[in-house]
Amino acid sequence: MSINKLKTLATVVAALGAVWAAPAFAGKTLDAVKARGQVVCGVNTGLAGFSAADSNGKWTGLDVDVCRAVAAAVLGDGEKVKYVPLNAQARFTALQSGEVDILSRNTTFTLTRDASLGLSQTAVTYYDGQGFMVPVKSKLKSAKQLKGQTVCVQSGTTTEKNLTDYSKANGLNIKPIVFEKLEAAEGAYFSGRCVAYTTDASGLASTRNKVAKNPADHMILPELISKEPLGPMVRRGDDEWTAIVKWTVYGLLEAEEAGVTAANVDDLKTSSQDPVIGRLLGSKEDTGKLLGLDKEWLARAVKTTGNYGEIFERNVGPKSALQLPRGLNNLWNKGGVQYAPPVR
Repeated sequence: MSINKLKTLATVVAALGAVWAAPAFAGKTLDAVKARGQVVCGVNTGLAGFSAADSNGKWTGLDVDVCRAVAAAVLGDGEKVKYVPLNAQARFTALQSGEVDILSRNTTFTLTRDASLGLSQTAVTYYDGQGFMVPVKSKLKSAKQLKGQTVCVQSGTTTEKNLTDYSKANGLNIKPIVFEKLEAAEGAYFSGRCVAYTTDASGLASTRNKVAKNPADHMILPELISKEPLGPMVRRGDDEWTAIVKWTVYGLLEAEEAGVTAANVDDLKTSSQDPVIGRLLGSKEDTGKLLGLDKEWLARAVKTTGNYGEIFERNVGPKSALQLPRGLNNLWNKGGVQYAPPVR
């Protein structure tokens, strides 16, 4: 190859390298969020442990903390979030229309939702499965004993279809009693209109704790009849915003694995020589520029909400009101399936 051709090739390679190393371009959602000074987050109308407002209108829960972490990463303040409560039927339309920037509302990832709604799934924040709750006095011990029985279920959910599939597959002839609103389905069950109530197991625990006059009077049957990977969704077509939401969740998982907490994040930024921690907190490498953010994007998120483990324990874990075991949602190196791609 001639010298001139070598020079030309070198120029092309250098140009490509510059493109590959270039910071991300801000997407239209990120621009809108910055201009507004607020992340608009679609949440459940009231599901304790995941998204619920107290008497003062303060929202808390695992899904709420996802939005707080994103706001901290993008805007520098986890309180710059507007929460829009959405029922199951309205949630996807609200995201599609631009009413909300993120749908963080105990939503199951499925092929149909990912491929046909104009939306993008991001990262799983809670691995769940559908179960059944029954009164202890019913003496039912298994979902297989629900043959011919009435079961309360909310419409517009994967729960309704799963119930039908489970009934047919096991020849149970279950009689669904369907309600549009979550509160109506819960009320019907507790009033005795249905023998059982079905939804995600985490939702059953939330309902039992929040709605039952005496939670000990109700038991969650042992069977899980589906896979329900839950997580935030965003509109398709804005890759930059999708990456920000996805990598914020991944970053919270990586922070837990690396031992970075809300309490020690500031100290580790200046004292840690661990290259992994240096990348996470922006003290050794600037990963933020790849997302259109600054280098301390993840450090702010962790300081605001804690790492994933802290979020789990505070909202739904064994020491919370819901008392859910970590189970599948433990880190991959502690017996669970939570596994984040490396932040690097």
